[in-house]
Amino acid sequence: MTGHAVVIVGGGPTGLMLAGELALAEVDVAVVERRPNQDLAGARAGGLHARTLEVLDQRGIAGRFLAEGQVAQVAGFAGTRLDISDFPTRHPYGLGLWQNHIERILAGWVAELAVTFYRGCEVTGLAQDGTGVGLHLKDGRTLRGDYVVGCDGGRSLVRKAAGIGFPGWEPTTSALIAEVEMTGQPEFGVHRNAFGIHSFGRREYKIVDGKVVYADSGPVGVMVTEEHVGPATEPTLADLSAALIAACGTDYGAHSPTWISRFTDMTRQAAAYRSGRILLAGDAAHVHAPDGGQGLNIGVQDAVNLGWKLGQVVHGTAPDGLLDTYHAERHPVAARVLRNTMAQSALRRPDPRIEAAGEVVAELLGMEEPRRRFAAMQSGLDVHYDVGEGHPLLGRRMPDVELAAREGPRTVYSLLHDARPVLLNFGVPGAFDNLPRPPRVKLVDAEYGGAWKLPALGEVPAPAAVLVRPDGHVAWVGGGSDAGLREALARWFGPATPLASVPSL
Repeated sequence: MTGHAVVIVGGGPTGLMLAGELALAEVDVAVVERRPNQDLAGARAGGLHARTLEVLDQRGIAGRFLAEGQVAQVAGFAGTRLDISDFPTRHPYGLGLWQNHIERILAGWVAELAVTFYRGCEVTGLAQDGTGVGLHLKDGRTLRGDYVVGCDGGRSLVRKAAGIGFPGWEPTTSALIAEVEMTGQPEFGVHRNAFGIHSFGRREYKIVDGKVVYADSGPVGVMVTEEHVGPATEPTLADLSAALIAACGTDYGAHSPTWISRFTDMTRQAAAYRSGRILLAGDAAHVHAPDGGQGLNIGVQDAVNLGWKLGQVVHGTAPDGLLDTYHAERHPVAARVLRNTMAQSALRRPDPRIEAAGEVVAELLGMEEPRRRFAAMQSGLDVHYDVGEGHPLLGRRMPDVELAAREGPRTVYSLLHDARPVLLNFGVPGAFDNLPRPPRVKLVDAEYGGAWKLPALGEVPAPAAVLVRPDGHVAWVGGGSDAGLREALARWFGPATPLASVPSL
């Protein structure tokens, strides 16, 4: 039996991001993936929100995605586009980039790190005991992990094997999405009629003056609402043809599908993100309608919240209880996404009364305060973890401000590339030099004289010092002294050493 400190089941965006995080924490991590390679048939999900781009910036890899994607205003609610170009972030936009490219770029990053892959392998069962989890593979082999993380989608075998409940709501509507060749020419764009919403486009496109301009040739991407909720079986070309004829009066000669899939507004969330040594992330922990394009994004953010915590527990530098903060912090985030996607899917129903409600919502979102509030929510920039009372920065994402440090100009996120926590001192240089701290915590004396601004909240008081977690969220804010700092360091990063082994920067 082959053993690893952590085994991740599922090599999609969430699993890849988590593998990278654990590798940066110097954890022996392996990924088990059913596909023989990273190739993904079709395009699937199509974008990254602003907070996800910030997360990738924290690891120094955002540029890889920006080089291939289309920058655009992608945040929206129930069909109302929400402009975040005035938000205080280096990425006041989203990125149009299909999931197959997102996975390829993430896999390229992970390949540069120490991660073991078991490709073309399927997990058929698992069982945990007091020291780890045993996994059975379809080919008869067995693996063992001190911990196992299920990143294996909405039908997660890991979740089921762990006995974790998945309460929620059954689907009330379904739609087919596909990529097919067509002999006819549909009108590209999003359309609404008495039947529902349907859309057509091509994988290759450009954004010109805020509008999507599709390529002149190539497979056509289709989304069409079905007359009735479809079965939980794999859809066929015949299903797609029938749905198109019902909704549009023709199937446009659809043939030679690259892929066909079905999505619904089923809404479920794992009752617990952890059961002993088994944890869940991404779609294995939460499924919902795709409205707002949030699923892939919150999965990646799940991974970044979990990775450094699991790394510290594996290394014994933090107690096992630190893993409970993963559920405590991420479960409410997904619960809010479930709530807003249910609202959005309800507002797209083809009913005059629902349409009237949607028009009212659109009017409200045209006002400044609702626009800022909902745009921050949909882009992921307003996530706030409960780490205690105090300064408005506490529990929120650290702004990526320009710092004047001893080594020269730096940005905050450049200090997080190695996924280590950072203690930023904006007061008297050397004020924390003699403070015992955990070995992985970097101390940086820096200056910043600009305004401190947060999305939706606006300007907040300048901190004297800030403790930033590896996921970019603020764990402690100083007001001119080190009051509470020792407790925050111990809570999040384990015991201090008498003399810090990491020099100040």
